[in-house]
Amino acid sequence: MSHLVHGMGTESVAPDWPPLTFAEVDAVLRRYPQAAGARALTWRSPRPLSAAGLVETARGGSVFVKRHHRRVRSLDGLHEEHAFLAHLRRGGAAVVDVLTDDDGGTALAVGEWTYEVHSVGDGEDLYREAISWSPFMQLSHAHAAGRALAELHEAARGYAAPARAPRQLTAGFAIFAGDDPIAAVDQYAAARPALAEDLSARPWREDVERWHLSYHERLRPQLAALDPLWTHNDFHASNLLWRWTPASTVSGSTVQVSTVLDFGLCDKAFAVHDLATAIERNAVEWIALDAKGDDAVHPDAALALIDGYQEIRKLTDSERAALPDLLALCHADYALSEIDYFRDVTGSAQNAELAYRYFVDHTAWFTSPAGARFLDRLRTALGD
Repeated sequence: MSHLVHGMGTESVAPDWPPLTFAEVDAVLRRYPQAAGARALTWRSPRPLSAAGLVETARGGSVFVKRHHRRVRSLDGLHEEHAFLAHLRRGGAAVVDVLTDDDGGTALAVGEWTYEVHSVGDGEDLYREAISWSPFMQLSHAHAAGRALAELHEAARGYAAPARAPRQLTAGFAIFAGDDPIAAVDQYAAARPALAEDLSARPWREDVERWHLSYHERLRPQLAALDPLWTHNDFHASNLLWRWTPASTVSGSTVQVSTVLDFGLCDKAFAVHDLATAIERNAVEWIALDAKGDDAVHPDAALALIDGYQEIRKLTDSERAALPDLLALCHADYALSEIDYFRDVTGSAQNAELAYRYFVDHTAWFTSPAGARFLDRLRTALGD
């Protein structure tokens, strides 16, 4: 198979799922009146957890087609995402449109697969080939991303849907949102038998007590003051499109985020959790830490992202106090969800092991000298 995708590390790997074919996307798009079929499959995404690509349609223009296995995203699961996107669009957020098929549906089931078709969005895809946890190219991008995240949160206000049903590959904030994280992990795993079986062979209770609970204890006093909000939960530079607008000075042009993409991990959490996740995704090159050391850590980008965010939406006192500790915990739910995916769907024990290491090691790193310095920079900037 010639099409390679991003793996759990820096190397490209064979995809979990067969890449899209022209015949396949043509058959799908014939069911969408806006497209009426495909003219060319112009690009395949390197993301590993689904198959996706850009398609030139028979009616002209391009669309983004994404295919999931039904065990990963059912029609109901996609409808959860699409309903949130519809709310965001009504609120003026810069997000893609979800196309509807001949029956008026926003998702399509064909055999073992489900499909969704989106508009391509406005702007340039600067980070199209970036692997996970790649840093911003420049601080102005971090600042613009912060503004865009705050604008997204403003548009999300008033969305009253409950948290998502237990599904593969979601990234809310359930484990450390209450008083007893150990019980929360048990409850989370009970709804995911493959995860429960995997964790039964691991010292996860000892790991949570050793690495996570101190951050949770600091976070607990702030939790009651954090308003629930549906959030993106994967706000990485590669999920953003960019444009330049004329500046009012001779300095040239100003970069802006023109479209926010990929709401596959969206769920009910808190605004400041989404901000913590954005910092975690963009300011620490986790898979390059061993090779690059301190050069893989970008606190200036984290501060620029926060500054941009606060130009649109000021953090409350509780959010400012919570942010550093949330940063040490925000990856936990997704890491557990990944373990479930790799054990239950792809059968990759190797990737499940890496996901568990991310569950533990992302938090443990903040106790290292470099991680502690990073959190101290944030606390100082936030006035803690």
